[in-house]
Amino acid sequence: MPHLVGLLVDSSVDAELMTMESRGEIKSLPLGSILDRYLVRGFLRIFLLALIVSTALYLIVDCFDRISTFLDAGATLWTIVRYFFYTSPLSISRVIGFATLFATLFSLGMLARTQEITAMRSSGLSVQRICLPLVILSLFICFGSFFWNEGLVPMFTHRAKTIYTTEIKNRQQQSLLGTRDIWIRGEGNFINVENFNTKTRTLEGVVIFLLNRDFSLRGLLEIPAARWTGKEWHAQEGTEWHFLPDGKLASAKVTASAPVAETPEDLKLLARDAEEFTYLDLQKQIADLRSKGIDTRNYEVDLQTKLAIPLISPLMVLLAIPFALKKQISGGVALSFGIAMVIGFSYWVLSAFCISLGHSGALVPWIAAWLPNGIFTLVGIFFLTAEQ
Repeated sequence: MPHLVGLLVDSSVDAELMTMESRGEIKSLPLGSILDRYLVRGFLRIFLLALIVSTALYLIVDCFDRISTFLDAGATLWTIVRYFFYTSPLSISRVIGFATLFATLFSLGMLARTQEITAMRSSGLSVQRICLPLVILSLFICFGSFFWNEGLVPMFTHRAKTIYTTEIKNRQQQSLLGTRDIWIRGEGNFINVENFNTKTRTLEGVVIFLLNRDFSLRGLLEIPAARWTGKEWHAQEGTEWHFLPDGKLASAKVTASAPVAETPEDLKLLARDAEEFTYLDLQKQIADLRSKGIDTRNYEVDLQTKLAIPLISPLMVLLAIPFALKKQISGGVALSFGIAMVIGFSYWVLSAFCISLGHSGALVPWIAAWLPNGIFTLVGIFFLTAEQ
């Protein structure tokens, strides 16, 4: 029965092409025609299947990567299931580009293998017109990805991190709810960290509130930055404020290690990742840190990446079209998967390299985020225009 339905759909497409060709209208085929709907349906079937399979594979690999942590912590099966449930939106966001790439390669490759692309082109349709509905559909996927990343991903990722921190790693959440800073209760003090740079393992904007036995404030210690040496948090210089008997404040420059017992691995559990921010929240975070004189380069790169990553869907369609239409490499599932892996891996390697250069300051934030898209767009346009 499915084969019969496919034959009926193919015959309706061929009939429309023959009718329009007889009228001389084939070169101006309107959007929304039977042909366009046929291409979109074939693409969506493969896309949804590829998205489900690739997400499942991503979660399985992530599970095996963390299995030792789960076993050492004695986490229950229900905790593990809940953790991966809340990480699934982020996993979908990370594999959606691969699913788009594979769906384009396989759906168009099968059409090329069965000579349907040849029939369309012999009727006067250009490659660009044939693939136009897929490009438009990829733009809808792009917008959907952006709102998916802004709506579900931050909320679910934050919940997954809370489960990982408190239930799997058995660490009590020490950051105060509703703040962007990190608050830690120490021995006779409270410590406020305005920002923890996970890349350089540096605490920035550290304020230590020194307390008496009755929890009254006896002084402050302000440390602009403290870097982890492997054993302690070393600070170049700080300012210590003391209350004098007459109620006035006296300050003195000191050089000492910051009295923070937590290691960088501990603080990484408290620091918010870029995936936990929405675009607007990340903008506010950057403005807040910048007003305090803290370097915001890492966050600026992540902000631009939030805009660049959703565009991977139309970019992958653009790249896949010329490869899918080549008869000698089109049609097979294994070959389509292999080509998708090569293209996808090349993109992510280049993207990770550029982002790391942006975090280190070697590239301007917007260049670090958008350079991979620019390079792959030019490559896709070159091959697409060459496919006549």
